[in-house]
Amino acid sequence: MNENTKIEGLVKTAMEKVHELAECETVVGKPIVTADGTTIIPVSKISVGFASGGSDLPTKTAKETFGGGSGGGVSITPIAFIAVYHGEVKLLQLTVNAPKENAIINMVPEVIDKITAFIDKKKAESDDEDSEEF
Repeated sequence: MNENTKIEGLVKTAMEKVHELAECETVVGKPIVTADGTTIIPVSKISVGFASGGSDLPTKTAKETFGGGSGGGVSITPIAFIAVYHGEVKLLQLTVNAPKENAIINMVPEVIDKITAFIDKKKAESDDEDSEEF
């Protein structure tokens, strides 16, 4: 077996193990349904590191000597949950190291809902006052 084949074998084995850890379901997890019908989907960030190397050491005999190694690491960090309840979807972002811009963007739908409710309330009050005048 030549040196390239041995290194390829090391790399292939390490990459297969990293692939097992970093599956698609690790990033967007399996949905969890609660008793009240809320569906919660976890979302994670995955970081992968990988290294390998090898050397063919010269010897006085015809026997081949090869030294090599490979390794990898995976870091999985939960960053958010997607919650679905009665057709309404919300992103519940964890605040650990979250940029302020993301927090502001996540608040926009809630702010719009509050403004719309306030305008609808004022319009209803105005309509009630107009109907009392007649």
